[in-house]
Amino acid sequence: MEKLLDCISEEMQKAFEKAGYNPDLGKVTVSNRPDLCEYQCNGAMAGAKQYHCAPIQIAQKVAEQCSDSSVFEKVEAVAPGFLNITLRGEFVKDYVVTMTKEPKFGYATPEKQEKIIIDYGGPNVAKPLHVGHLRSAIIGQSIKRILRYAGHEVIGDIHMGDWGLQMGLIINEFGIRHPESVYFDESYTGEYPAEAPFELSELEEIYPFASAKSKEDPEYKEKAMEATAKLQSGVRGYRALWHHIMNVSVADLKRNYENLNVDFERWNGESSVHDVIPGMVEDMKKGGHAYISEGALVVDVKEETDTKEVPPCMILKSDGASLYNTTDLATIKVRTEEDDPDEIIYVVDKRQELYFTQVFRCARKTGLAKDDTKLRFLGFGTMNGKDGKPFKTRSGGVMRLEYLIKDIYEEMYRKISENKTDDAAMSEEEAQETAKKIALSAIIYGDLSNQASKDYIFDIERFTSFEGDTGPYLLYTMVRIKSILNKAKASGIDVDKVCLQSAYGDADKDLMKQMAQFGACMESAVAELAPHKICAFLYDLANNFNHFYHETKILTEEDEAKKSSYLALLKITLSIMEESIALLGFEAPERM
Repeated sequence: MEKLLDCISEEMQKAFEKAGYNPDLGKVTVSNRPDLCEYQCNGAMAGAKQYHCAPIQIAQKVAEQCSDSSVFEKVEAVAPGFLNITLRGEFVKDYVVTMTKEPKFGYATPEKQEKIIIDYGGPNVAKPLHVGHLRSAIIGQSIKRILRYAGHEVIGDIHMGDWGLQMGLIINEFGIRHPESVYFDESYTGEYPAEAPFELSELEEIYPFASAKSKEDPEYKEKAMEATAKLQSGVRGYRALWHHIMNVSVADLKRNYENLNVDFERWNGESSVHDVIPGMVEDMKKGGHAYISEGALVVDVKEETDTKEVPPCMILKSDGASLYNTTDLATIKVRTEEDDPDEIIYVVDKRQELYFTQVFRCARKTGLAKDDTKLRFLGFGTMNGKDGKPFKTRSGGVMRLEYLIKDIYEEMYRKISENKTDDAAMSEEEAQETAKKIALSAIIYGDLSNQASKDYIFDIERFTSFEGDTGPYLLYTMVRIKSILNKAKASGIDVDKVCLQSAYGDADKDLMKQMAQFGACMESAVAELAPHKICAFLYDLANNFNHFYHETKILTEEDEAKKSSYLALLKITLSIMEESIALLGFEAPERM
């Protein structure tokens, strides 16, 4: 379906042509002075030089051609040559009615449907998720939903850190604590226990302890590196222990991500490409791309157009050990061979931009990625506390993600409990479920409403407010609409048969104009991988609805045609909002 602004521009282009001017001058934009008009066209200003006359003369002639337009209610020529435009309510109503009959409210999906892999999440196993993992998960999941909405085939891959020194540290420390364990008996040939020899809590205590000790004790670190080497070389007991670590950790990761409505199609880690690395490295050498520099194996990735230094991409350290670069390159190789994607998107901290520039260039240069495969880095900013520094607990530590979710849930539950009235009759179970939905909206919307690349302040008090640009405000608006529709049903109105008949005033017309922006919003969100565009659209839609609500009698309207039209407008608003928040990753309760 054609975007509203394109329809308006086409009508203005016809007027320019009828007046004897270049129709290309008729491009229309949303007015930057909404107190004066709804839309504007500055084409007369641009055409003044071309036609050697004052812009106001061009504007006046064009305005005359708009007098009988079915699109424009009013077009005024204003000095020095602006065209101020007001739309006909009937035109806006017809556009919205057409939207409701089209799939996805008229959003025109891209002609080419692509296969896309999104690499997001990136946690290290055996460590609890903390607030630093929030942005990658939420942004990546929303982009996955948005791209699927556009019709693309999208695969989400968590890309866990599960194969490096951290594994050696855990295994080594576990061996010190449990030297009698069968996993360290190299003569053992039987089956290893099916149950893990540790609980998650012990695993989470071991890693930070071992990590800290390795920084103070070189001999301890050396033992951990030996354990890492044994694991990676395939020692049975170490592999079995590693599988237990993975099973216990991944179960906890899934539980935590599920609390954020985040999921992955693939739970691959660095370990999944371990066997690919030797052959890949050998190919790089044979191809003349990789060479030894100061003992390390590297590939030059600088380009003549670089304005800043781009160091070589290191493939192997001087001791022959692989790095993150190595596993990321091997992962690109595997994804290319197994999936042949049109695009791979990495949702990662923006401070990693240089690193991914090196990796992407190396992948191109060495043929690991096809020339027509897009490699895209989406860097996100830092989630900060009110002090402007990275978000911490009150004691100054890094907050676990599950504790953050719990804090916000408890705050929402408190607010719901305080607002309970006798006639609300909300059960304890419903109150808890409602609090979960509102808390999730507060977290997800609080993050996604900011442009991904920018740092932002995570303010629990503001994000959990039912007023302002927040998730709870959107849900409150939706619940208000549901309440009105339920009251209409209770009064005997068949809300399935109501229909949008006209724009009776500025309030409902403004609401329709905002609805009509859905297609353009989605097109922009898909092209720019920008969930914040949907957030901005939703906030404006909620504001327009609440203005309409306060300005209009709905259920008490005596004119049945008007009442039917108003209720139809509510249904469409709710449907668009439900579709939009689903793309962000949350849903609305039935009541609050």
